[in-house]
Amino acid sequence: MEIVPESEFSPDGDDDKIYVFFTETAVEFEFYDKILVSRIARICKGDLGGKRLLQRRWTSFLKARLSCSVPELNFHFNIIQDIFFLRRRKWQDSIFYGIFSQQWGRLDTSAVCAYSMASIREAFSKGSYRGPITVEHSHVRWMVFRGEVPVPRPGACIDNFARNLGYNTSSDLPDKVLQFARDHPLMDGSVNPIGERPALLKRSSNYTRIVVDRVTGLDKQTYDVMFLGTDDGYLHKAFNCDGEMFIVEELQLFLSPEPVQFLQLSAKKGMLYVGALSAVVQLPVSGCQRYKHCLDCILARDPYCAWSQAAQACVLLSDQSADTKNLIQNVKYGDASSCLSVENDVRKYLFTLGNNVHLKCVPLSNLARVVWKFNGSRIRDEDSKYLLYDGGIAIFNATAAETGFYDCLSVEKSKAKEFFITVARYALYAQQSTEKTNGNAATDSNNEAEVVGFQSSVSTYLLKDATKQKSVGSQKENLVLKLLCAGFALLFFFLFIWNFYKGHISLPWRIRETSSKDTNADLENPELTTERSEAVRESSAVQADMS
Repeated sequence: MEIVPESEFSPDGDDDKIYVFFTETAVEFEFYDKILVSRIARICKGDLGGKRLLQRRWTSFLKARLSCSVPELNFHFNIIQDIFFLRRRKWQDSIFYGIFSQQWGRLDTSAVCAYSMASIREAFSKGSYRGPITVEHSHVRWMVFRGEVPVPRPGACIDNFARNLGYNTSSDLPDKVLQFARDHPLMDGSVNPIGERPALLKRSSNYTRIVVDRVTGLDKQTYDVMFLGTDDGYLHKAFNCDGEMFIVEELQLFLSPEPVQFLQLSAKKGMLYVGALSAVVQLPVSGCQRYKHCLDCILARDPYCAWSQAAQACVLLSDQSADTKNLIQNVKYGDASSCLSVENDVRKYLFTLGNNVHLKCVPLSNLARVVWKFNGSRIRDEDSKYLLYDGGIAIFNATAAETGFYDCLSVEKSKAKEFFITVARYALYAQQSTEKTNGNAATDSNNEAEVVGFQSSVSTYLLKDATKQKSVGSQKENLVLKLLCAGFALLFFFLFIWNFYKGHISLPWRIRETSSKDTNADLENPELTTERSEAVRESSAVQADMS
């Protein structure tokens, strides 16, 4: 519930309003399943109830559907999680911010919708009414009322018009007005968000709490910065700039994941207070001191921060004096061209031909992406020679053709314009000899400490998953082949020993010794030799007769 002081400086003598936000089952839609809808209800602060009808009950209660959807994606966020009322000096400029989730579809998607007081007043003050009508003896349908609306308008607060008619309090209202208000509490029209779409749409996050702070930038423009607590203990800082949604920071609040149940903003102190079941956290709305360089400060596009050229530091804009000539900030586009150019020393890197090389590079902000160039030409993601990943580039099986200059650029895009900032430069040289490598290692030890790379031992996390699986598979195949070869060799050895032991195989020198013994025996016994010859001739004669 939030109270809006609509009686302040009201020319109509209007009353203050109390707005209530809730989710209920829709009665105006006919569907096979129960549809949940978010509602905004309104009552008058000075409502005293009726005299005869609606005694001790609200006479000004009206409710309307709160719309938050992305029509082109067919995303309808119909469950409200939290609401925040961004109060301004003029209540007409105040805005309601709400967190919504879906009843069906992607349950891990959250939307933030903003509603102006003008659209809310339009729905209640000029919209048509809906009321229940019995059809087919038992079925009830909520239909739009097309008849004449009684005067004064049902659900309206007591203002100068009602007082001129003699109605000074709600108990003075006629019965027909109270009867109509009791039978037609639902407005036909819905309250639509600013811009007819969500101010922020975030997947893979379930927001639970929201607070909003309005910040004036160096360009005198106002930015509504949203602080959003998640169901896993994170805090997101985001804002919408001309239809573009940005999440500037994402902070982990608690050691273990738990939902944010309490979120309070102290705009004067510039502090946030976040509560969960286990702990309460206090933190500033912005940590500008974390940005050490001008580029980091500007490209972060934090409305709270600006770069001070005099102090050479990223400072909180609200702490600076009226003199802002030495400050740099560009929230809309993140244009860091006003920063002094950063001198990127060329880092020399000597590699061995045929090995892999790893060069490190980190973008300057969460909104930036990395582009690599080789000798002035952009390296494409589809080039199989390179692996582009978060944090750097890997060059596989480097050859002499890969020698040259590699530039890492941090690129940010805004309003169809891209900003390129060179983050790192590398010069790759091919190794010629081992002696030269050792000499360079001794003389360029400082450069080697700066260069993040390797030659023969590439860290496994840099390689693609397919490359990992292929290398692991080949290693397994080689191991199996080696084991099989060893097994066959061992089996052959044991078979040879077993045959030798059984006498099936004789050694060569034993065979020669036996042959020589037989020859000597024949020479010493010529009669035996003659007998053998005669036996051979007799066998030959027998074979001839048989033939």
